[in-house]
Amino acid sequence: MALLIVVTFLLLIIYIILLAYYFIGWKCIPAFTSQRDSNPGSTFVSVLVPARNEALNLPVLLQSLLAQNYPAHLFEVIVIDDFSTDSTAQIVSAYSTTNIKLLSLQDYTESAQINSYKKKAIETGIQESKGTLIVTTDADCYLPQNWLKTIVGFYEEYHPVFIAAPVSINNSISFIEIFQALDFMALQGITGASVYKSFHSMCNGANMAYEKKVFYEVGGFKGIDQIASGDDMLLMHKIFKRYPKRVLFLKSAGAIAETQPVKNIREFFSQRIRWASKANKYDDKRILPVLAAVYFFNLLMFVIPVLTIFWNPSLKFFNYQTSIFLCWQWLLLLKIFTELTFLFPVAKFFQKMTLLFLFPFMQPFHIIYTIIAGWLGRFVSYKWKGRKVK
Repeated sequence: MALLIVVTFLLLIIYIILLAYYFIGWKCIPAFTSQRDSNPGSTFVSVLVPARNEALNLPVLLQSLLAQNYPAHLFEVIVIDDFSTDSTAQIVSAYSTTNIKLLSLQDYTESAQINSYKKKAIETGIQESKGTLIVTTDADCYLPQNWLKTIVGFYEEYHPVFIAAPVSINNSISFIEIFQALDFMALQGITGASVYKSFHSMCNGANMAYEKKVFYEVGGFKGIDQIASGDDMLLMHKIFKRYPKRVLFLKSAGAIAETQPVKNIREFFSQRIRWASKANKYDDKRILPVLAAVYFFNLLMFVIPVLTIFWNPSLKFFNYQTSIFLCWQWLLLLKIFTELTFLFPVAKFFQKMTLLFLFPFMQPFHIIYTIIAGWLGRFVSYKWKGRKVK
């Protein structure tokens, strides 16, 4: 048992160093403010929205896109209907504006042929797009008025070939939604820092952009098209390998995409198992030691108190269980303090400082979910958009 405490302490040291590195990386990212009030930009943009049974969410997204503070003649919105069985197609068709276009994925493929429908949808959208810059978002997002203007301003000023942009969870007061908002915010901080430091490749498909010509230069999704998810990070690393200095993170409040949380614990675990399932598919192997260290640290943080309950060595002069449990409590306190220190500037950026007060109470669930999702992501199939995925 004492050996487990020592190993856990060593992993905690690694964890603290990692978060300190991410903390410094996040703080070093220069905040971007577009200076193009009189000249919003000249790049033609294609916004791609893969959608499957998103009739409830699409009106909010489309209205936010129509309200963009960017010239309507300089962008198009392409919604790719992924075999929806609800009124997704009818809702998009009802918009008579010239820059909103509906594509039906069934016109471009047979459903039995592919494992990754989302990648096929994006590939189809790019094929039919006119934009120099491809911007992807999800059907359940809400986008601020200056979203496109900020992305284009950043693109035209710094000339990146790939932009990872910030995403925020629009949470209510329920436990699972607050937990998602905190956990996702931490991932966004790590994303920004890792991209800025070129430490490893992270992004989210709900808010990212890349040059159309570069998508074709790297072969698009070829080589990763049989992996169900990974239309974001796996593509990002393909582009990073060719243009390591031109993959950037856009740190701007005007570019934050708000996305909806899942509504219950079952959906949450299904989502996180899906995310974890692609871990061994990453061509960017730099992220694997990070994932392994975090996973085994959380595993030991769970195992130690459980074993302590059943451990009963015959020691006469002190209570062994109590000593071990006290050591574990100190490790947990150090973990919470380190994470809160990292999260403070990230929460300030996303204007979610009040959620930090609840962060310590989320620790047990965070440890357990990390273990379960990380393990099941390697071995089980999952359902995504009503489909069972390999």
